[in-house]
Amino acid sequence: MCPYKYYQIMRISKEKKQIRYKMVIYAQEHGNKPTARMYRTSVKTVRKWRKRLKEKGYEGLEELSRKPHYSPKKTDERTREKIIYLRKKYKRIGSKHIQVKHDVGVSVKTMNKICKEANLPSRKRRKKHVTKNNLRNVKKAYKLFEFNMEDTKELYDIPEYWIQMKKMNLPTIQYTFREVSAGIMFLGYADEKSLTYSTLFAEYIQNHLENHNISLSNSVRQTDNGSEYIGSIKATNASKYTKTIESIKGQIHQTIIPGCHRMQSDVETVHDIIEREFFEVEKFYSYENFFDKVYTYQLFFNLERINTYKENKSPYTLAKEKNPSIKKEVFMLPPIDLRFSLQKHIAFLLKGGYDVYSTP
Repeated sequence: MCPYKYYQIMRISKEKKQIRYKMVIYAQEHGNKPTARMYRTSVKTVRKWRKRLKEKGYEGLEELSRKPHYSPKKTDERTREKIIYLRKKYKRIGSKHIQVKHDVGVSVKTMNKICKEANLPSRKRRKKHVTKNNLRNVKKAYKLFEFNMEDTKELYDIPEYWIQMKKMNLPTIQYTFREVSAGIMFLGYADEKSLTYSTLFAEYIQNHLENHNISLSNSVRQTDNGSEYIGSIKATNASKYTKTIESIKGQIHQTIIPGCHRMQSDVETVHDIIEREFFEVEKFYSYENFFDKVYTYQLFFNLERINTYKENKSPYTLAKEKNPSIKKEVFMLPPIDLRFSLQKHIAFLLKGGYDVYSTP
């Protein structure tokens, strides 16, 4: 007789089917009751496995799943189809955004589980090795356009965009303006990083804001230490960009500590978002089509796109809370092609009159 009970052996055994097979063979020779005594189990158990072996063969000795056939709390099929449709539609937007935007009546965890079961691809984010300080309340305390960031993004390292860029001579560099408090974004495009382009972009934004009575006095414009903002690293005088920023009384051009790119986190976050949600998914058919789609995305970002970091509100909603009189047109500045803007600027300088010589 076995010194251990049958169920104790089954709990720790890795070869359950083999033990059951030996038990059934023994029962065929000696009967059910002697086998039950031998393996210290019930006659009912012996009879069950004899029947399974006879009906299904050796594979019938596998233990059946104990999963319930019906779950009353299971997400209904209509909701599951809606979640799968939205994830396929938005592709790179996370479940949290989809849940808030479309009022999906299930948790983010359930949405991710449904998408995983449907074999939908997911983009795993890098885990942050060091916990960052939460600056949410600090940024919220800023006045509208009190603290702003600018940076450039290289577009030729995006595989989905590179071929289109080459075929249609699309821009290779993106100039980005980000207002920190509400998250407002303005865009410009060019074919290189240069002090001239960054100055033209700064003038373009400042003229737009001044035309809509947005005061930039007592504000800060922060950039990194790239040559497109400070000029030569050996320069003793302020660059043209710095002079343009500080031509508005009270506005300061501030640069980050060299190598400390976390100080540009707001604008760098925009670069990551626009790459995932726009450049990796959009197809362009012409130069004009590119700028039409960029403008559409910028309008969506400023007016409609919720920011889960900022109380699930869009930049427009947050700006309205800070300044109820602000006009919607402030958020609708079209992205500028800085190459074309430079050509117009040069043409204006070269234009002569009847008594005035043009610049050679």
